[in-house]
Amino acid sequence: MIPAAEALARFAADLDALVPLGERVGIAVSGGPDSLALLLLAAAARPGLVEAATVDHRLRANSAHEAALVAGVCVGLGVPHHILVADWHGLPTANLQAEARAMRYRLLGEWASGRSLAAIATAHHADDQAETLMMRLARGAGISGLSGARQARPVFDNVELVRPLLGWRHSELVGLVDSAEIEPVDDPSNHDPRHDRTRIRQWLAETDWIDPARLAVSAAALREAEEALDWAFASLIEGRLVRDGAAIVIDPSNLPREMTRRLLLAAFDKLDAAPPRGPDLARAMAALTAGKTITLSGLRLEGGPRWRLSSAPPHRS
Repeated sequence: MIPAAEALARFAADLDALVPLGERVGIAVSGGPDSLALLLLAAAARPGLVEAATVDHRLRANSAHEAALVAGVCVGLGVPHHILVADWHGLPTANLQAEARAMRYRLLGEWASGRSLAAIATAHHADDQAETLMMRLARGAGISGLSGARQARPVFDNVELVRPLLGWRHSELVGLVDSAEIEPVDDPSNHDPRHDRTRIRQWLAETDWIDPARLAVSAAALREAEEALDWAFASLIEGRLVRDGAAIVIDPSNLPREMTRRLLLAAFDKLDAAPPRGPDLARAMAALTAGKTITLSGLRLEGGPRWRLSSAPPHRS
């Protein structure tokens, strides 16, 4: 079940760029072809330094069986495997995918920290990047929303979440698993047309003039642009956003609209207010620029040359 030398060398370089040599790595394995390919590559690239975990969300009848199948593959590879069972206080009835994702990362982070693993690797790949970009374009997202996934970010205490397969295509990963003669799990939610991602995936598969790999390159470029804006914003915020008692005052003069938007979001954060959705934020910016006073997310926003944000007075009964 050892991948071909060329694929292994390529993966080792990708992983080494994210997790220093000699460090132990956790692999998140659902049982699908992408995560199984990641498991095969990691086990061969860092023998004895890899552990795997499968999250059983308990949301589908076959989930425990699928986790057991992954455990069997890990036995064959000599990789320690752990099944992490979701501890729902009540099964989610709305935003199911988002709730499952939050549960998954919490359990994986706690597991990795308890096992003293330096990082958790997930199998996000170039096709995932392309699908996410198209989904968010359809929703009218800005630069932040269109940015591709980070290759690495903190996920729990001293544990990093890393994505060494962002430069790989789904078809390549399927080929690795087929060559190892492993039967992957088929998650029926991946074919459910009620999910935006499923519909986008089908559309991309049927559209021969769009190359998902090129879309992934664009998503990565947008990520770099987002990081550059973050860097520029860090030096801007100190002089443009100041405390005035319990309020925050923003100086928006002569700034690009994107920087003004970020200042406003930073003020919401500093006042512990829920960040408004994009359309609501755009309307608020227009009102403030026009010198109007509005309320949003429990805050009173006063416009003019300087924008003042403070807690909105309670409604009179």
